[in-house]
Amino acid sequence: MTTDARPALETPMSHLTDRTADRAAQHGRPLVPSSARWRPLGIDDVRLDGGFWGELQERNATAMLDHTERWIERMGWSGNFDAAVAGTLPGARRGREFSDSEVYKLLEAMSWEVGRTGDADLDRRLRALAHRVAAAQEPDGYLSTMFGRPGQGARWSDLEWGHELYCIGHLIQAGVARARTHGDDELVQVAVRAADHVCAEFGPDGRQGVDGHPEIEVALVELYRLTGERRYLDQARLFVERRGHGVLADIELGRSYFQDDEPVREATTLRGHAVRALYLAAGAADLAVEDGDDALLDAVTGQVRSALARRTYLTGGMGAHHEGESFGLDFELPPDRAYAETCAGIGSVMANHRLLLQSGDARHADAVERTLYNVLAASPSAEGTAFFYTNPLQQRVPGEVPDPEVASPRASSSLRAPWFHVSCCPTNVTRTVASLAAYVASADEAGVQLHQYAPGTVTAAVGEDGGDGAGTVRLRVETAYPHEGRVLVHVEEAPAAWTLTLRVPAWAEGATVDAGDGPQPVAPGYAAVDGPAAGGRVVLDLPVTPRFTVADPRVDAVRGQVAVEAGPLVYALESVDLGEDVALARVDVDRAPERAPGGAVTVRARTVPAPEGDWPYGGPAPEPAAAGAARDVPLVAYHAWGNRGPSTMRVWLPRG
Repeated sequence: MTTDARPALETPMSHLTDRTADRAAQHGRPLVPSSARWRPLGIDDVRLDGGFWGELQERNATAMLDHTERWIERMGWSGNFDAAVAGTLPGARRGREFSDSEVYKLLEAMSWEVGRTGDADLDRRLRALAHRVAAAQEPDGYLSTMFGRPGQGARWSDLEWGHELYCIGHLIQAGVARARTHGDDELVQVAVRAADHVCAEFGPDGRQGVDGHPEIEVALVELYRLTGERRYLDQARLFVERRGHGVLADIELGRSYFQDDEPVREATTLRGHAVRALYLAAGAADLAVEDGDDALLDAVTGQVRSALARRTYLTGGMGAHHEGESFGLDFELPPDRAYAETCAGIGSVMANHRLLLQSGDARHADAVERTLYNVLAASPSAEGTAFFYTNPLQQRVPGEVPDPEVASPRASSSLRAPWFHVSCCPTNVTRTVASLAAYVASADEAGVQLHQYAPGTVTAAVGEDGGDGAGTVRLRVETAYPHEGRVLVHVEEAPAAWTLTLRVPAWAEGATVDAGDGPQPVAPGYAAVDGPAAGGRVVLDLPVTPRFTVADPRVDAVRGQVAVEAGPLVYALESVDLGEDVALARVDVDRAPERAPGGAVTVRARTVPAPEGDWPYGGPAPEPAAAGAARDVPLVAYHAWGNRGPSTMRVWLPRG
């Protein structure tokens, strides 16, 4: 395009305005399945008020979003849309082939944040950025700053690596977020036009390909849920069913990198590029729900549960290989070479939350919790101005403090970097944190389910209209979780009869719940109690005493080592606390980890000097005479490591 005048909208928006009632029901909800065992609640229904997650949302609002917006502008990625309008592409283009998607994820994050807070200045900036994007859209709805102009590759000419559909998927998700927090506007219209173009190009009689990076599938299903237009669901189905039949070119890493080696319905575990695999799982699960396709849903469920059981780090991280940012084989989980990309963690949260709503199986909520606390929360710095892309469980050498004005060319930075040449993770973190409340609770006709524990309020309509249990449940949750295990659920409004269902994590042996009749033991899973009347309360007590954890013996890389957890938090030993390289540490497993006054988690440990020699192999070594005396050493919550300067770090600690 060579003009900044946006073409007239060709696709009528009546399919949005005609669904006023449905849109009202969807308001503030990132995920709106047409059927589910449990109905998800959104950012209007659940409000976080301080605590671990409320504080992270505040950091997102006051630092992370501004930081992300400034860097996207500074890197020239938002300017690419201006260059498209000015006709100066490709010469003026900046960034990788997928940089458009970072602008779209920022727009999605802004949309959820404006919906959450009503921030007028952020809304102004959102509209201005969306207008720059809109001006670059072609008359037929196509939108990319990387392809389609003289001097650039032709449209859809590199489906393996071009990320065109991936980028449009993120644009659609931004449009859905804006529609569900504001209503129809320019960003929504741009997203719908782009989706219509994709359907025209890749429909049954069009191009028979798929994108090398799954993402558009989950976006198209959600756009169908928003608009009721079946062509979006049909197109998502085509993309899911085509994949796995060798429609993409083979590459050195193999077609499994793209999940194009076997059909989704036939795969038994997640493999290949971890983010790609998890986004595909989330999209296929959404498709299965809308189609009523139990076989497809069962296939995705089996893949995710297999990966949780055999290919997931203690932190919830996924992806053992730096090569291909990919899953390893079963139980191949080296701590020091863990890739565990932040985006893969977010993909796991997306997939597991969807499966939770359909199955009611607590293992999916446990996976969401573990990953949120130990992957998502580990990415941003304490100030919200630097991020981890990868999340290893061991750091062998102290990192170098990055220049706060220089973007890192490396994903595996040893300390959080202010930005990356590939910055998919910071934008993914901001959009997820802005919509975090949507993972906390759900509802059904019987009552309300609490999946994640955070101080705040939950409001939900329950029961059938006209029934004895029909009405509104309004709860106020009071807790210092995860540092303390008591969760107080105060009932502020409730119908005559309703049920409160509380998740008891798998690690919470000895948990109790008191619904007015004294503490009663509850097993891991979900505990349902009769909901009190307004003015009543329910008390859940979860044991968050620090504990040792050992790995399945098939995880060869950490055999003979222990990790420390307390509640959902994984802990790590840093050299800034040990005073020496953590490679020298040996932990006394005969004394359980303790929580010291003030809350610090400690272990009894000593240091053993490393022998120096010409060959690192030999017979069993005798106990070194110079081993240090045992002493109490503080650990740091894994999500907080690396905030005190360069250090070595390890989660898995040798016994001795």
